[in-house]
Amino acid sequence: MGNGGKVKLAGDSGSSVYLFLVCAVAALGGLLFGYDTGVINGAIGPLKTYFALDAKAEGWAMGCALLGCAIGAASAGVFSDWLGRKKVLIFSAILFFISAMGTAFPKTITAFIVFRIIGGLGVGAASISSPMYIAEISPARIRGRMVSVNQFAIVTGFLVVYFVNYFIARQGDNAWNLQLGWRWMFGSEAIPAVLLLVLLFFVPESPRWLTKKGRGEEALMILSRVDSAEYAKTELLEIEDAIAHESGSLKQLLQPGMKIVLVMGIVLAVLQQVTGINVFLYFGTEIFKKMGSGTNAALLQTVIVGAVNMTFTIIAIWTVDKLGRKPLMLIGSAGMGISLLAMGLAAYFQSTELWMLLFILSYIACFALSVGPVTWVILSEIFPTRIRGRAMAIATVCLWVANYIVSQTFPMMDENQWLLARFHHAFPFWVYGAFSVILLGFVWRFVPETKGKTLEEIEKHWMI
Repeated sequence: MGNGGKVKLAGDSGSSVYLFLVCAVAALGGLLFGYDTGVINGAIGPLKTYFALDAKAEGWAMGCALLGCAIGAASAGVFSDWLGRKKVLIFSAILFFISAMGTAFPKTITAFIVFRIIGGLGVGAASISSPMYIAEISPARIRGRMVSVNQFAIVTGFLVVYFVNYFIARQGDNAWNLQLGWRWMFGSEAIPAVLLLVLLFFVPESPRWLTKKGRGEEALMILSRVDSAEYAKTELLEIEDAIAHESGSLKQLLQPGMKIVLVMGIVLAVLQQVTGINVFLYFGTEIFKKMGSGTNAALLQTVIVGAVNMTFTIIAIWTVDKLGRKPLMLIGSAGMGISLLAMGLAAYFQSTELWMLLFILSYIACFALSVGPVTWVILSEIFPTRIRGRAMAIATVCLWVANYIVSQTFPMMDENQWLLARFHHAFPFWVYGAFSVILLGFVWRFVPETKGKTLEEIEKHWMI
């Protein structure tokens, strides 16, 4: 399916509808990213009881997929440069399906963990390939918006699986959920996995990757379908010029200009995670229970979190190419810091459940408006074409490692008796708030604005 002429998603030459459809298919990888990551939130309770897990085993069952994410991200960078972005996405869809079936019918907790790690491989690969593919096929003037569609798909995946978990949990009593409910939760992922796999056979390969492989005619055909013929010719010349002046070795990442951009990408990826977002996405139900909510109320509050996440991601999609990357990052990180400070104060003074819910929703809104989608936009833009896959892999592996550390340390901080006696659950929120302030300063001082620039123009910025 490498030939652009075989594409069947229709659209006349230069069709923005065609571009959106192609990007939407790629973004299904993001939806599965969110779905696979969020499904454990509602299933961990009955899973823990079914397999009689202690606290340590529960933490491993919760976080084991992140190991697969790191490995998947690391390998996807190399394979996406070798085989192409599209083929890696196809492989990701297959991994998602295998994971869904395996985690639905495990005979032992070890088998469950193995299949969760397999799903993590798919998540890690998709977290690299989806935004990279979208960035490389989209015109500069709307690239930020198109890449943000991937983040929208991620948060949609979270929201959908929260609804699915809630719906499934209500189909039977506790005994039914203990035996079958959690299996349906994990198995339901097979549906979007098959949908992604089928639709990927109807989209083209990345034009930048095709050009790098000497398939310029195919690249030109694809570029002509997403914008005007004049744009396609100009863009192809810029891509060819950029590739001609690049060496694909990893040594280039250690050259002065590239070393700076690599460090910037790693720091942004890590800071996105250590500001605490996945604490609320992974442990949201348990946090709300500790605030006094019943099980059903906690599940509904998690759905509200997912809805706010999706709503403000939509706002980010329509503003990232108008306001720019940097202003959104500054506004969002400042709002996150304030919300986390207030959250900590509410926990410290043991305020009502309503205040905590409002501060959590405020934090989620600020993240979804900025740091969530815009970090992926920046990571997909800043690296040179030939090494983009490997460079994004390094940054994304660091992101998943940071994610794992946050996921493992939150229960340790939140349940530590010494910290509880002095801070009443406030300590973790203040830690994440401090990292939000660090993110604010880092973006203000080091992150350049890339709005409206071609990928080749952005590359030249680092070569000055």
